[in-house]
Amino acid sequence: MSDAATTNLTDKATYERLQKDVIAVKNDIAALTEQITDALNSFAGSASKQAQRGYKQARANAEQAVDDMSERGSAMMDAAHDAASSIEETLEDAITQRPLATVALALGVGFLIGVTWRR
Repeated sequence: MSDAATTNLTDKATYERLQKDVIAVKNDIAALTEQITDALNSFAGSASKQAQRGYKQARANAEQAVDDMSERGSAMMDAAHDAASSIEETLEDAITQRPLATVALALGVGFLIGVTWRR
């Protein structure tokens, strides 16, 4: 064999080796891309699940707060109603037991309001 033939065979072998290496690198990049895609999808799914859990928890907390406030409001309304009833009963008792004193007190309060209103 001549030098040209040997060089040609060497160049051909080198070319084939380089071609195999390029194919191997392409395959490695494709596999790596697939692994990265899988990891990102897994991460996105995990983040989505966490966000959904956080949303559900926040919603449950808000509903609980509304329920608590509703119960407190109802209890306050009941207490105000009881207090108004108690005041009403007390006034009725006072008017029934001392009608003249009650009329005098009403006149006195009316006079004070009138004097204050003028100023």
